[in-house]
Amino acid sequence: MYTFSNRLKIGSIILIVAGLLMVTYGFMNSHKSLEDVKIMLAEEASAHGGGHGDAHAETATHDEGHEEISGHGESESHAGEEAGHGDEHAEHVMHQIHNRPWAALYVAAFFFMMISLGVLAFYAVQWASQAGWSPVLFRVMEAITYYLLPGAIIVVGIALVAGDHIFVWMNPEMTNPESPEYDALVDGKSSWLNLKGFVIRAIIFIGGWSFYRYISRKLSLAQDQSSDNKNFVKAFRWAAGFLVFYIYTSSMMSWDWIMSVDPHWFSTLFGWYVFASMFVSGITTIALISIYLKSKGYLEFVNDSHLHDLAKFMFGISIFWTYLWFSQFMLIWYANIPEEVTYFVTRIEDYKLPFFGMLAMNFIFPLLLLMNSDYKRIPWFVVMAGLVILVGHYVDVFNMIMPATVGDRWYIGIPEIGSVLLFLGLFIFLVFTALSKVPLLAKRNPFMKESEQFHY
Repeated sequence: MYTFSNRLKIGSIILIVAGLLMVTYGFMNSHKSLEDVKIMLAEEASAHGGGHGDAHAETATHDEGHEEISGHGESESHAGEEAGHGDEHAEHVMHQIHNRPWAALYVAAFFFMMISLGVLAFYAVQWASQAGWSPVLFRVMEAITYYLLPGAIIVVGIALVAGDHIFVWMNPEMTNPESPEYDALVDGKSSWLNLKGFVIRAIIFIGGWSFYRYISRKLSLAQDQSSDNKNFVKAFRWAAGFLVFYIYTSSMMSWDWIMSVDPHWFSTLFGWYVFASMFVSGITTIALISIYLKSKGYLEFVNDSHLHDLAKFMFGISIFWTYLWFSQFMLIWYANIPEEVTYFVTRIEDYKLPFFGMLAMNFIFPLLLLMNSDYKRIPWFVVMAGLVILVGHYVDVFNMIMPATVGDRWYIGIPEIGSVLLFLGLFIFLVFTALSKVPLLAKRNPFMKESEQFHY
């Protein structure tokens, strides 16, 4: 039996508390008034000096000349238009600043939930394929999926409380033809993008995933006490059925929980793209936790061949993710349709470092670090590659959410770091609590002997 050490437990609680304090500070610091934002924009303009400052000076000179030629009335009208435009821009920036802590919290919450959901899918694949190498890792996978139910509820809770701070279509004015905020495209999608449908679909998603997690865990534990393989057969059938459910719901989830932050944009590859990200993040987490447990004297039945297979999946799914990223990007870039290409234009112009940095972390690093078969058997090497992959896919989620919510007002600061610490602490606490509840070896699995003696 694994014992959740006091040091790790206290460490996870410290992370949660520190994260909560930083997130709270982020929300308090974001409450800027319109006047505060105007002052901030003026300071930014003067700080740029030669850029915006000269431009404003030229505009002012032009306006003075215009006043002398055209008369006082026209100059007042022009000044009014300038002031109105300035107020509109300042209000837009103010909304982006207000959105930032919500978006940072949502990115971190989704990222850790995504890991757990990816592990649940990988776990189901092992049962459905009757894989002989992986049963020694089943208890680790089951523990990681323990986070899924609370993690998914938190994601939906943040979405509903944040409202149009993250999802602009949740603003009822956008579907009101008489409102100045009316958006015909959002209104056209309102049969799908509406609050009632969002909640109902979320209940179906979370309910289905959690039900399968409960059934599969129950059958896995029951198999340990059984004298026959009836529970194993049932687990196989449930896994096969769940994977069909998962294929549909994970795609729809990605439309609802991520793609709809940009309601004007859509991609038919997006569901697969998010799937690849959650799948490789989940597999990487299995590898990291297994290596940690083995370093503490547990999982003595896990050998370097098991680690090698996990690293192979990390490598292979990273290449698959890159294929999907390139396919989506290349087709949209080549077609150059304005309503499609704006998604990538925004990210390349305002998020150049995280956009291309993510590509390096999620493709180039795994390719170079894990291509060699021998390196896949070295724990510290796999840990190094795994940490790069996880950071890369956090940045991937960051790139999906932030441009639509905070625009160019982004940076990695207290709200972002605090949100990661909060959910990292919660993830560690729940996962390692689940690990300590049952023995780490699923003894009566029919493939256990093969798994224990697995050699690649």
